[in-house]
Amino acid sequence: MKSGRSLVNLAQELERQLATKQDMVVPSSLLQCHTDEGGELKMIVDAKHGEGGVYGVTNLARRQLAEKLKIPFAYFERMRTEQPGLLDRNVNTWLETDNEPRMIRTLDGQVRAVLSDRYRRLDNFDLAENVLPILQRLDGARFESVELTETKMYLKVVTPRVEFEIAPGDVVQAGIVITNSEVGHGTLSVQPLVYRLICSNGLIASDRALRKTHVGRTLQSEQEAITVFRDDTLAADDKAFFLKVRDVVEAAVSEATFRQVAQKMQKTLGIKFTGDPVKAVEVLANRYTLNETERAGVLRHLIVEGDLSAYGLVNAVTHYSHDVADYDRATEFEALGGRLIELSSSEWAEVAEAA
Repeated sequence: MKSGRSLVNLAQELERQLATKQDMVVPSSLLQCHTDEGGELKMIVDAKHGEGGVYGVTNLARRQLAEKLKIPFAYFERMRTEQPGLLDRNVNTWLETDNEPRMIRTLDGQVRAVLSDRYRRLDNFDLAENVLPILQRLDGARFESVELTETKMYLKVVTPRVEFEIAPGDVVQAGIVITNSEVGHGTLSVQPLVYRLICSNGLIASDRALRKTHVGRTLQSEQEAITVFRDDTLAADDKAFFLKVRDVVEAAVSEATFRQVAQKMQKTLGIKFTGDPVKAVEVLANRYTLNETERAGVLRHLIVEGDLSAYGLVNAVTHYSHDVADYDRATEFEALGGRLIELSSSEWAEVAEAA
């Protein structure tokens, strides 16, 4: 499992962000963009109504803005770097004629997300405040990896209370992974995690997940006015949801749930590769869109570990996550391991017999 930051550092960063972030629901007609000759895009929120300002725009927010205005992102970026004036005319024309209000999420003077006014805030600070005590009550809880990236927060916790021996000396432990995105980059999810002691690999099970979409009621704003939502403005109505999170955490690390996931892993031991392992990895890479570097990395781990079976391939995938620089992408490889143990016999045969 890829390591992240310390729990203390995570808490400090969440508190820092709480003090500097701001959310606004803004009619599109009160938004303008200006791009300088160097290609730096600024979003101007009309301040004449009492709130607003000038903000930088992150890559993710540029992509979301382009999507909202139905401008192909590749063309959006080409205009930004080659014809900034043309980009401004395009964007501002569509903003002026667009009747949709937008939720603008800012942090450190940057627009970090351009979202629908129906976007339901489930913020990282609130989530951590509610679930960390739940996770810390797990017997022997170890926070194996926590991280806060540009798009998501991750909490990955393991408890030695529940173990399963896949093969003699090959022990896995039960865990939980909780992820959330404040910028519209995925749902809040709670998923079982299997932690393999031999190589510190993490596998995220996909079939027993709790997911909460960030969609709620429309946040009404007066015509031609900006509504600013601060953390003490919106009443916290997620109490019932966080109680559900508690129940799902307890269920995910229960003996019954964990055993079912671990037994699915164990079954892959009996699927031996009869074809070319290089071709087997190619089938995997084509199915799950791995690039050349990722394909070579998975193959390297498969060959080095010497287990030419479905179980060996699952472990090669999750072990490769250690090597991936980007934490978000590394976690996707842990989730890919969970998807692999769900493959049918015919799907595994396609991989195992590749030649």
